[in-house]
Amino acid sequence: MWREKKKLKKMIKADEPPNTLMSELPFALTSPTSWRELEFTNTDQRKTKRKRREIGGRVDSEEDAGQKKKKKESNRPNYFVSIPITNPQISCAVAEVQQAVLQQEPKLSKAMIPVPTLHITLLVTHLANQEQVDLAATVLAAVEPSLAELLGGRALVLPFSGIGHFRKEVVFIGLAPGEHRHTLDSLAELLRSRFEEQGLLEGDCRGFEPHLTIMKLSRSSKLKAQGIKRVDPSLYSDYTERFFGDQAVERVDLCSMLKKKQQDGYYHTETSLQLDLAQRPLHTKRSSGRRSEPDEAELLRVSKRLVEDAINRALQQYKQETLQNGGGPNAAATQLPGNGEETKTDTTANSTSDHRK
Repeated sequence: MWREKKKLKKMIKADEPPNTLMSELPFALTSPTSWRELEFTNTDQRKTKRKRREIGGRVDSEEDAGQKKKKKESNRPNYFVSIPITNPQISCAVAEVQQAVLQQEPKLSKAMIPVPTLHITLLVTHLANQEQVDLAATVLAAVEPSLAELLGGRALVLPFSGIGHFRKEVVFIGLAPGEHRHTLDSLAELLRSRFEEQGLLEGDCRGFEPHLTIMKLSRSSKLKAQGIKRVDPSLYSDYTERFFGDQAVERVDLCSMLKKKQQDGYYHTETSLQLDLAQRPLHTKRSSGRRSEPDEAELLRVSKRLVEDAINRALQQYKQETLQNGGGPNAAATQLPGNGEETKTDTTANSTSDHRK
């Protein structure tokens, strides 16, 4: 073997390429182990191969991961369709609960949902450009006839009662059971189907679970570093059975998650579908191409409801003005958690519909 090795070194000095000499050697077909024993391994080639494997394996995979992450972020939801909370009774009650929690655990201030942004989410989606935003607004407007038929001229009132949570990370006010829940489910399904038909709801397959979120730990990443990983239900145990109030569905909004909020503190609203039920026929069933006329009993019910709505609006306006002037028993509850500014309760009153188009 020593002689073969010496002979090989002399042959390498010749002008003939090493690959040609390699093929003529008697051990050319031997195993790589024999090559290493003769110190004839191609170290440069092995280093190049190892470098290529490291670059192609690790770096390429990191680039792929980065691209996947970038793609995932680009498809992250940035718009949602919702029902805003405009009843001051509900807003004041939510502020009271938040204040009660903060008195026991001040660190949760960044987890509190600002009162002016309270809403019920019907669907979330990603709209990549202004063209899709305009299309979504058109779809929402086109839902109006179907929605009128779904409601049948009846007002949709949502009663909120009790407090629940999702894995102690999201705290919400629940929706009391009743026929209104079936109507709300149908409304959400109607919107989802229309958005899906236009390709505006790809990948959003989460089930609809209506709730009014009032605390959410994911609002601040620093909470976990501070040791806050869960919201203890004992912090709001005094309110778990409380009735928070009724919310009449006045409109449906298409809102942006990323654009700057409006002056009243509510989300930037691209468009709204107003539910002006008082001016619509109570029945939308078609008979011989014509809509049936409401009978006297139905007219009486509508008239009664209109009077009640007028009284409620007057009471809400009175409460609103009282709270703005710093009076009333719930004046202290209007203080927003997490900042020193006073809650603008007029943002949740019925008059906000004039400012959100």
